[in-house]
Amino acid sequence: MLGVGSVALILCITLGAQGGTDDLSMFSPLPLVAPAPPDNPTTPEKVALGRLLFWDPILSGNGDIACATCHHPSRGYADGRDLPIGTGGHGLGPTRSFKGIAPIVKRNSPTVLNTAFNGLVEVGAQADPVNAPMFWDMRARGLEAQALAPIESAEEMRGTRVGIGGGVAAAVQRIGRVKEYQQLFASVFGESPAVTQVNLAKAIAAFERTLITPNSPFDRYMRGDKTAMTEEAVVGMGKFRDRGCIGCHKGPMFSDFQPHVLGVSDHPDLRDPDTGVDGRNAFRTPSLRNVSRTEPYMHTGRMPELVAAVGFYMRADGSPVNPRVTRDQLDPLLNGIAVTTQSGLFDLVDFLLALEGTFDKTIPKSVPSGLKPGGR
Repeated sequence: MLGVGSVALILCITLGAQGGTDDLSMFSPLPLVAPAPPDNPTTPEKVALGRLLFWDPILSGNGDIACATCHHPSRGYADGRDLPIGTGGHGLGPTRSFKGIAPIVKRNSPTVLNTAFNGLVEVGAQADPVNAPMFWDMRARGLEAQALAPIESAEEMRGTRVGIGGGVAAAVQRIGRVKEYQQLFASVFGESPAVTQVNLAKAIAAFERTLITPNSPFDRYMRGDKTAMTEEAVVGMGKFRDRGCIGCHKGPMFSDFQPHVLGVSDHPDLRDPDTGVDGRNAFRTPSLRNVSRTEPYMHTGRMPELVAAVGFYMRADGSPVNPRVTRDQLDPLLNGIAVTTQSGLFDLVDFLLALEGTFDKTIPKSVPSGLKPGGR
């Protein structure tokens, strides 16, 4: 639901005159199945194991947080916070808190939905599961690498009980002491020992490859069902194309998976500024898939709702919001976004809402460690 403030903002923004909608060559639906690497084929048994691991706090050094804590289905597999609270926290989503001084996770928690298609930019191309860029700074490639990174992060899951570089190793040892996990890993991977770092990553990645939404109204529309999107959403799609949004938010994932300097303001809770990729204040373009479910927005999480995020691009003089970023440092693509002060944002918002598809929201009743699924 859009509040009164949102409506007021909407009435002040437009993306220009209504564009034509007959040319759909720049748009493409998601594939119906996510590709897997040759050495990690997807099987139902592996997916089931990965789901248990995704929800099991045994992966965390303090046994209090799971992958699902910050990537929860109720929040579109994100967490609804500006910056996540990792190990040591209590609660879920925006109400999650920390007693004392919380260890800061410095970037907004991105959704896990459709990350199996990360890097898919060109219409008609195939996703590369091995080289798919992950995280805001693209520091990892592929879901297997992504799955292990939070376990190794002190602020997210490792905690302080083990030293740097010991988070994943310690998690593997804990998992290996659980009889049910011993049996499940052996059954899925047929190796001895089966509970290994490699197999841990493979199982979680296999589960994450099932979290896809190729059935959104937009996807159905692009596959031939011209009743799937509202008239307003269709008009908004034309504006999205014609007014510059598609310059960065392109392809089936609505992202070019490239770093851009937008001049977004720093988060006030961070002791040191986050300078992004190569210290350039650049961050990867996020996907717009299921964007209506994954507020707040930007890498700082400082845009509380969808219209505020779009409204960021209506700065009349094109200057950065962040005083550390000069106008010369801003990405030139920002100059191609035609945002004026007339009404018209409703159609664009309707189009973004049409990118929302259904997804698996299954929560295990229990996990092999005996801990509470999803953490504390």
